[in-house]
Amino acid sequence: MRFRRLASLATVALLLVSCSSTASDSDALVVRAKNRGHLTIGIRFDQPGLSQRTIDGRFVGFDVDVAKYVANELGVDAAEITWHESTSASRETDITSGAVDIVVAAYSITDKRKQLVSFAGPYFVTGQDLLVRLTSTDITGPDSLNGKKLCSVTGSTSAQQVKDHFAQAVQLVEYPRYPDCVTALLAGQVDAVTTDAAILAGYVTQDPELLRIVGKPFSTERYGIGLRKGDTQGQAALGTAIKKMISSGAWKDSLTRNIGPSGYKLPPPPEVTEQ
Repeated sequence: MRFRRLASLATVALLLVSCSSTASDSDALVVRAKNRGHLTIGIRFDQPGLSQRTIDGRFVGFDVDVAKYVANELGVDAAEITWHESTSASRETDITSGAVDIVVAAYSITDKRKQLVSFAGPYFVTGQDLLVRLTSTDITGPDSLNGKKLCSVTGSTSAQQVKDHFAQAVQLVEYPRYPDCVTALLAGQVDAVTTDAAILAGYVTQDPELLRIVGKPFSTERYGIGLRKGDTQGQAALGTAIKKMISSGAWKDSLTRNIGPSGYKLPPPPEVTEQ
């Protein structure tokens, strides 16, 4: 009798594992894209050159082009994409909650983030830098920020990295969005803004007579496409799509069109390692 009960419990356990595996497979990104013909993609709305919502409601930038390209490779037309604003503070939650299918939002691949989500990529490599006023010739790098005010956005670790490793006496200021930091910089309320150089380049394009990038990157940031953790099928499909975008020339064309005008030195295509 006891043996039969144990056998029954083992059978139930096997069925549960089987059902769990099937559910996971049916929830894979490629399956959702195929069955629905639609994707919700998290991007930033406030990063000129990378991803920005224009006054007339369009979404433009390099990240937007990457998102459209990979979606098309998954069988989803650009017209069937719902754009969702994913901020630095919300990206992991947006993915784990199911609010978005993928995130393409200057999203650096890190071991800490990989505990919660999976990545495909990288599709771009840049480095952390400083945005300053054109007249601020005394700021030559992160180690020259002692006694100055440094701005970054809530949820980002960029400014803290500067304080921890380069300028312990820097005063950190946070705003919800990068445009808020740039406005404070132009108004003289902060002395510098820090994040990835590719993001900062867009603001130089908007105000080249007032702003400049210091041009001494002090980190390596590998942008990846975030998706639900453990979705190896989706990860592989996205990795293949990124490599196709690079080999087709569409990657370089988009980067030249969106980031090139800032004068930022465009990097070579990255090797796709997360797939």
